[in-house]
Amino acid sequence: MSNVSLAAAEEIIAAAHQRAQAIGKAVSVAVVDAGGFVVAVRRPDGARPLTPDIARAKAYTAAVMRRPGRMLKKWQESQPVFFSQLSQLPGAAMPILATEGSVTIQKDGEVIGGLGIAGGTADEDQVIADEVLAALGYELEFDAWGVAGKPAGTES
Repeated sequence: MSNVSLAAAEEIIAAAHQRAQAIGKAVSVAVVDAGGFVVAVRRPDGARPLTPDIARAKAYTAAVMRRPGRMLKKWQESQPVFFSQLSQLPGAAMPILATEGSVTIQKDGEVIGGLGIAGGTADEDQVIADEVLAALGYELEFDAWGVAGKPAGTES
């Protein structure tokens, strides 16, 4: 399993901060590896104090759940007890946040990390994450889960 490198994480963070500045926002950005471990977190001047922790939780969720937070929202809404218990598991390093601004970093079909953006509106966080990852050549398409955890269309 490959992981996002520190150089790639720094490139993602710099691009996200530049994009956020262009829309007048100060956002914290976190990048974690495929296992959810922090590679880099940056909070620029003007970003609210809790945003680095929120960004880390968003990045962690995207990496360990192997899907962007936006895709996980409906699942979380339909099974809130299950999702609340995920954060209580002994191995869980962070809470699971199924929300916008939580995007899985995928390259050549392989999950290599997670990106979390916090500090703008939910939509702004999501747009920044999507635009930056797309511009840097990462994949943004993920199969929906079907039965038994398999991507939709692969049931047999």
